[in-house]
Amino acid sequence: MSESSTPPQTVLLRRGEVHSPADPFATAMVVERGQVAWVGSEGAADAFADGVDEVVDLDGALVTPAFTDAHVHTTATGLALTGLDLSGTPSLEAALTLVRDFAAARPDDRVLLGHGWDTARWPGGRPPTRAELDEATGHRPLYLSRIDVHSAVVTTALLDLVPDAPREDGPLTADAHHAVRAAAFAAVTPGQRADAQRAALAHAVSLGIGTIHECAGPEISSEDDFTGLLRLATEEPGPRVVGYWAEEDVAKARELGAAGAAGDLFVDGSLGSHTACLHQPYADAGHTGRAYLDTAAVAAHIVACTEAGLQAGFHAIGDAAVDSVVAGVRAAAEKVGLARVRAARHRVEHAEMLTPEAVAAFAELGLTASVQPAFDALWGGEDGMYAQRLGIERARALNPYAALLRAGVPLAFGSDSPVTPLDPWGTVRAAAFHRTPEHRVSVRAAFTAHTRGGWRAVGRDDAGVLAPGAPADYAVWRTGELVVQAPDDRVARWSTDPRSGTPGLPDLTPGHDLPVCLRTVVGGRTVFVRPGE
Repeated sequence: MSESSTPPQTVLLRRGEVHSPADPFATAMVVERGQVAWVGSEGAADAFADGVDEVVDLDGALVTPAFTDAHVHTTATGLALTGLDLSGTPSLEAALTLVRDFAAARPDDRVLLGHGWDTARWPGGRPPTRAELDEATGHRPLYLSRIDVHSAVVTTALLDLVPDAPREDGPLTADAHHAVRAAAFAAVTPGQRADAQRAALAHAVSLGIGTIHECAGPEISSEDDFTGLLRLATEEPGPRVVGYWAEEDVAKARELGAAGAAGDLFVDGSLGSHTACLHQPYADAGHTGRAYLDTAAVAAHIVACTEAGLQAGFHAIGDAAVDSVVAGVRAAAEKVGLARVRAARHRVEHAEMLTPEAVAAFAELGLTASVQPAFDALWGGEDGMYAQRLGIERARALNPYAALLRAGVPLAFGSDSPVTPLDPWGTVRAAAFHRTPEHRVSVRAAFTAHTRGGWRAVGRDDAGVLAPGAPADYAVWRTGELVVQAPDDRVARWSTDPRSGTPGLPDLTPGHDLPVCLRTVVGGRTVFVRPGE
């Protein structure tokens, strides 16, 4: 396989496995002018061989729709890829050693940036003090975001750059955190920012991701960051970028070129930082978290976006926050009409603490649940961070994907990168092998949520599949035997029967190797080829 800067007019891929609802046994596909033109059998492919510009011999490889990651912070992802990554550190001491080494290696950086510390996984469970960070950096400005990006620890030198910054020790949250993050990211030059964005986009396509939803906003990045990313995505080969701007100012979102005033418009914070808004207090803290938007504000935003023809969306994790969103959307529907609200496909990001009543309301109101299965893989289980924060009983109810699917709620999967890494097959595995068995979904359903679900979340029902007329966004994979995996063995047994017409997917049983991306194509244009292929 070789990369081409200009796509051939017509391409025939053959002698592989093509995952397509149009033909569950397809081994070949024709792409023409950026769209899928035909899928079918190897024998029928001979009829196309002489009339195409290029023939790609798949040599048994699997072809699937490219993945859509429905929740990404692109610049922060790139800075994490190129900067200080603490997500794998086993202890506070190890983290401080990495900070010390990073500071020594970057003597010219105006501000040192790092990400990923998680005290829930460290012995002793405490974050670094400001004095420890001051010493480790030689008293230079440093911003270190917690793994959930809802709190951070900083040095005194960074606080000195923020007017009226709080001086108490410990992780900063809410408005204080937003202020220090803004100061830290303001020190990133436009060139550094563009390099970080390129690194993130290149990493995405190397994993078979063809589209990302950028969840930006004034409390997360900046207008220049957002518009620069959208411009970069149109000017250079890479994944499609759908931009969301999390601000209640609908006109501003439209002015910036956003698909919606949505994404991380915060109704609450995160469980890890004790800022998700709960009905009952945290098990390990004497409070119920933080509420940033109330029901009236949610309703007003839904009405404004619906009337403007834009998507609205909210970040809501705790049960009180989710219920506030539901109540606000319902109030808006009473004002502008349920049919208009449903047609707008408004989104809720994360939506982790869902009661059965909230699940039913999502279905009734046409809300898309934009969720991150890797959260459960990382923090779920009886010994995980969720259980520490909420107790085992409440933690067991989190992320009920099977209940959402049964109710007919549209699911779109993402990573919230850099909170969890870009890892599409790992995300599908996390949903299919959820730590709470009753929340598991089939690999096929999870795969659909991470491909077609992302397109549906932006209002496109004709994409995310390999069928005639769909955009030619696809990935080629080296993988093992294809199987059908479902939580119910009876379903899995029937699905493997040829009469079911169910196309197989890679075996994602934990411990098995995940597929390796060989090529990624977006709109018929090759944007990634694995070296040596």
